[in-house]
Amino acid sequence: MKRSSLFPLPEYFDRYINKCDDVELVEALQTSINELDAIPLREWEALGSQVYAPGKWTVSDVLQHLIDTERIFMYRALAIARGEKQVLPGFEEDEYARQAAAADRPLSELIDELKSVHQAFLLMYRSFTPEILLRLGKSFKGEYSVASIGFCMAGHQRWHFEIIRDRYLVK
Repeated sequence: MKRSSLFPLPEYFDRYINKCDDVELVEALQTSINELDAIPLREWEALGSQVYAPGKWTVSDVLQHLIDTERIFMYRALAIARGEKQVLPGFEEDEYARQAAAADRPLSELIDELKSVHQAFLLMYRSFTPEILLRLGKSFKGEYSVASIGFCMAGHQRWHFEIIRDRYLVK
């Protein structure tokens, strides 16, 4: 299924989905893994604990946020794929960031973990049939499909990497 086949786009998450290329879902997920190899690690490491504005996250916090969010959305996708009817809970991303101690870990380790989580996410999506991808579930933000979750995660990484590029690495 291609990104352009998603209709309607889930409200709020459309901002991430629209960051994806109009390609097949597994290709979008593989691209998100490949994009990790293009991270300018030395530039990101040089930022240290810098934030672009008070109350914003460091690069380490952003990477940990991507890891945590993908794990949560992996559960959501699995639950919907298996027919879960309950409203899936949200999570408090700022509280997760405060509790994660991402600053205590090397960026290279966070990137390796993110690659591993991405790989597991991709393998799960490869197991889904076209019918499963169309299944709908409910979250605190409304209704979305298994497919839209996949595109959301690929685009979510791009969203945050663009923020790092545009607000942290400004020259």
